[in-house]
Amino acid sequence: MTDLETGTWVKRRAEGDSLHVRTCRLEVVSGPDRGLVKVFRSPSIVIGRANADLKLTDRRASALHAEIRLEPTGYRLRDLGSTNGTHVAGMRVIEGFLVANTTIAVGDTTIRFEPLAESVELPISGARRLGGFVGESPAMRRVFEVLQRLAATDATVLLSGETGTGKELAAQAIHHGSARSPGPFIILDCGAIPTQLVEDQLFGHEAGAFTNAISARPGVFEAAHGGTLFLDEIGELPLDVQPKLLRAVETRQIRRIGSVTPISCDVRLVAATNRDLAAQVNSDAFRADLYFRIAVARVHLPPLRERREDIAPLIEHLVERIGGGPVPPGFVEWAERQPWPGNVRELRGSIEQAITLSKFPDIERQWSNGPSSLDVDVSVPFKEAKRKIVDELERRYITELIDAHDGNISAAARAADVDRMTIYKMMNRAGLRGGSKAGSSE
Repeated sequence: MTDLETGTWVKRRAEGDSLHVRTCRLEVVSGPDRGLVKVFRSPSIVIGRANADLKLTDRRASALHAEIRLEPTGYRLRDLGSTNGTHVAGMRVIEGFLVANTTIAVGDTTIRFEPLAESVELPISGARRLGGFVGESPAMRRVFEVLQRLAATDATVLLSGETGTGKELAAQAIHHGSARSPGPFIILDCGAIPTQLVEDQLFGHEAGAFTNAISARPGVFEAAHGGTLFLDEIGELPLDVQPKLLRAVETRQIRRIGSVTPISCDVRLVAATNRDLAAQVNSDAFRADLYFRIAVARVHLPPLRERREDIAPLIEHLVERIGGGPVPPGFVEWAERQPWPGNVRELRGSIEQAITLSKFPDIERQWSNGPSSLDVDVSVPFKEAKRKIVDELERRYITELIDAHDGNISAAARAADVDRMTIYKMMNRAGLRGGSKAGSSE
């Protein structure tokens, strides 16, 4: 492989596929760390002041400033919500692709990025399934390999990925493949708990600790003793609770609310987020020390649009799970063209809809309209035709968005990058139940 514009690639061989990652060289050409040179053999390179892969002493660089991710299509540079920005050719960059020998400005530091001809081979699993996962793509089989290796350890793991990519399935795979599998697997969704109850859910309370605390109750740390504790959406954790969680993670001891007696908890911690925790660290929305403590091992779950070869086997698997008959003709081809912002969760919802609607042939099916489902009515003025299309787009978007987030308005608003009031208004216009709660404080 000599094409220096490629970050990763797959080699197909009779004995099995292999995933290759290009080595890259980063050289600090100006700034406090001038002369620092490092060669990396990893699909992700983080630049910053604290626990970064390229660690700088530049005080104008953020703790986790920028990331270079090696992909089949090139080298993606992403600013991690840094204070002073990431610049290329004098322009501030939020996200973009690098070319060979590009210089990147970070604070008062300039770094030259140079991809090298050499590569390293990363092992990928020969399995096409792992727990509840189904994946034939090299990207997912690499995830399977990493999850299986992590299961053999007791390391704390941070799972990242968009909503619907299977972070809970990944946590379950780690637990069931570990020596802790006979123990409990306890889940706490940090985003689904009222702020004032988070500490109680984590650590429990003693009788009389607060009003209505009639009897003592253990928290999830105690419940997970001897097993695995999965903290889903850990980015939602209130700031005032984070130092208490950090102490529990470091000492494996907790104190119930209303007690001074420490309780030891033999727990393996797996956390997950669909947020950019590095950016939250830079904006002081998430504690850096907690981030580095839970991100001992990091696994990123790729979105469905980056592994389209998995869509057909996923549909076959989900149809088996759902039951009710096969999907109608043309559905698989339609599904392979969709962006799937809600990923596998959204795909499952569409499969259920397809199976149901196929029993009613008089109802129009969105997957039967060919490559484009955009219907234009030229018998009306342009503005009217445009309004109809926009209204239909909004209706479909909000319907699938709410479904992808299981009716969680706050999660849907974050994913759409709008406020909850906007979500309620869109639901009301689409005639969805709950749309009349536009004045709610949920």
